[in-house]
This record gives sequence, C-alpha cells and structure tokens, in this order.
Amino acid sequence: MVFDVRRCTGCLSCTVNCSMENRIGDARRRTTVGQVELRGPTGGEAVISMPRQCNHCSNPPCVQVCPTKATYKRSEDGLVVIDYDRCIHCMNCVPACPYGARQPDSSHKTPPEKCNFCIHRLQAGLLPACVESCIGHARIFGDLNDPNSEIYKVISSSKTYALLTQHGTKPNIFYIGLPDSVKDEVLLKLDSNDWQR
Repeated sequence: MVFDVRRCTGCLSCTVNCSMENRIGDARRRTTVGQVELRGPTGGEAVISMPRQCNHCSNPPCVQVCPTKATYKRSEDGLVVIDYDRCIHCMNCVPACPYGARQPDSSHKTPPEKCNFCIHRLQAGLLPACVESCIGHARIFGDLNDPNSEIYKVISSSKTYALLTQHGTKPNIFYIGLPDSVKDEVLLKLDSNDWQR
C-alpha cells in the first residue's frame, strides 16, 4: 500500500470505515491517522496527516515472537495475519512491532487488533475498506510485483519512503510526500486524539 500524505485530509474516514467493516470495538483501531505541524526554514507552517497501520513486513518481528505461530505471513500474498483460533492473547507481538501497529487488549481476553487489508474483501475482488472510503484518494493498494498495477507505476515514478528501514523489517507500506526533516519515530508517535478537540 502507498499513502500519499499530500492528498490525505485527515478526515479519518479510513479509521471509521475500517472499524465498521471489521467490527472493531471503540477502544482499538486497525488504522489511525495522526497529524504533525511542520515549520519551514523561512517560517512558513504546514500540517500533514500521517496514516499508519500494519506494514505487512517481509521480515515481520511480530511473527518471530509468537509462541503459537498464530501470527504468520501468508505465502500466497505476503499478508501478515492472525489466526484467532491459535492466538493465546499473550500480547508478545504488540511490543515487537516497531510501528505500533498492533492494538492490545489490556484484559488479555481477545487477540490484538491489526490490519489484514480486509482479507474478506480481497477474496471478493474488492479493495480494503480504508482504500475504498478514502475521499482524497491518498491510499493506493495493489500488487507490488505486477508492472501493470497502479501501485507499481506510482512507486516506480515517485519518490517513496518506508519507515524504520534500519530495523530490517522490510515494510510494504510506502509513503509519498513525507518531509525529510521529521524523524520516523516522531511520525509514529502521533496520535489522532492529540489534535482533536
């Protein structure tokens, strides 16, 4: 998936539609949007919205720490998913994710929440709910290995950026329009609740 932050309005339709589509409780989310205020070298200011969710890493640390192999990477499409029947709710995967993409259940009664790109929709030939509902068309989803796909063309023709590449996770979420001046760790700590009144 590609997030073009130049097009994201911060409307949170992705978060709301994801929660409705996947029947997520109020306290947890599979995708979030934070905002960061930027100051330019000449004194100008801007605010960018920063979508975040599971990066479906090629080398996911969450898979490595799962004692029951409930979290695994699907061989057919590379998605990182949770087998809810095998998950013992230990929450080991939550701190293992450097992106903060897993939302824990503090009571340890249910598995953590994370994006699975709406597998049920993909199997029906549909886009993930967050992509379909994005009013700014800031989210692009597809097969990175297909040279005819929109996502392949966008990545090939744009300056893209992946977060925390130094961790060796090989993330599969890419960003367009991120400022060079803001550190990845700052972008990942943004919380949409911090800027809402």
